[in-house]
Amino acid sequence: MAKLILKYEAAVLKEVNVGVEPLTIGRAPDNDIQVDNLAVSSHHAKIVNEGGKLVVEDLNSMNGTFVNNQRVKRLSLKPGDIVLVGKHTIEVRGEADVPPLHGAASAPKPVMPKMEETMVLDTKKRRDMLAAAGEGTQQSVPTRVRIPTLVILSGKTDQSEYLLTNKLTVIGKSEMATVRLRGWFAPKVAAQINKRDDGYYIGTADKVPVVNGQPIHGAARLNDGDTIELGNVKLSFVYKD
Repeated sequence: MAKLILKYEAAVLKEVNVGVEPLTIGRAPDNDIQVDNLAVSSHHAKIVNEGGKLVVEDLNSMNGTFVNNQRVKRLSLKPGDIVLVGKHTIEVRGEADVPPLHGAASAPKPVMPKMEETMVLDTKKRRDMLAAAGEGTQQSVPTRVRIPTLVILSGKTDQSEYLLTNKLTVIGKSEMATVRLRGWFAPKVAAQINKRDDGYYIGTADKVPVVNGQPIHGAARLNDGDTIELGNVKLSFVYKD
């Protein structure tokens, strides 16, 4: 089975198995491979399985889709090819399975819940949109929303607080990082925080995060009030009203 490996620099962000259904790539949350990068269009490209051959197709993206550093509109892929969207890369591994004959039953593609689709929006923008909808919506809207937030306790960063409104939060010196670390020896990608269905999880990258005084070496769920240390930077993970 073919597999797509989403990376940002040296950090592996996601691995996706390729089946018979097309896989979409873009910044919007309804994509199969969501890339949280302003240089990536909402629906940037797609990869389809055509008779056991993977084909990438650009969806009229703003900045284009590249394969092995060559801009393409549509191109067959082979194992080892590198697809570039924005500043993220997608590595192709393995051979694609041959799709079933026409008419054979295939598992339906899961439908993403509507509330999940809006989670990547800025919190203030989301509140404004909900307020503009007024009382005409059939579903009640809670008056208070608890927002996951990183509060800087010590160390050099570009802000004192960061709202976690995206599915992926990168901490590091890189220009694409959400939490920008400062200093000559700050790593490009120190750690990353992923939003899952059951909460927020911090994982390792170039640094081993220390959570509540304990080093972690895999994904660890964050709880309200947890303290995170990354080198000289100390943060607190809290839910704010």
